Amino acid sequence: MIDLLTIGDLATRAGVATSALRYYERERLIHSSRTGGGQRRYEREVLRRVAFIRVAQRVGLTLDEIRTALAGLPEARTPTVDDWERLSRSWRARLDTQIELLEHLRDDLTSCIGCGCLSFKACRLYNPDDGAAALGEGPRYLLGNRPRDLGIGGN
Repeated sequence: MIDLLTIGDLATRAGVATSALRYYERERLIHSSRTGGGQRRYEREVLRRVAFIRVAQRVGLTLDEIRTALAGLPEARTPTVDDWERLSRSWRARLDTQIELLEHLRDDLTSCIGCGCLSFKACRLYNPDDGAAALGEGPRYLLGNRPRDLGIGGN
């Protein structure tokens, strides 16, 4: 007999709201079966998937990246250590990029007021007429661009 969890049991064990579980299910990250009365029931292996989703979100991976990764895991059985190792190897480069971005943010955060410049005076030097906008959206200097990318002296 398969030991199934109710949505409340899964939420409690996984440390998430039931609404999060419904959302994950709508996004096809997890799946459930239904009782005759329409109540959701989850196999215990879904606990691992929810834990994986939460950790992946916490390190900045998108739901599309998570969905793709989970699609590579078996549905008919609980994933093995080898399955998880294969999945983690496929994300190594993505995580290395994320770590590099976080280190850059940590090192430059004290000099940033939003665009990556030290002050409005420096913005006139490093981002005149909001030239950094040509490099893309968001805080360009914190995301890795430098004034030299615009042909401006400085960092």
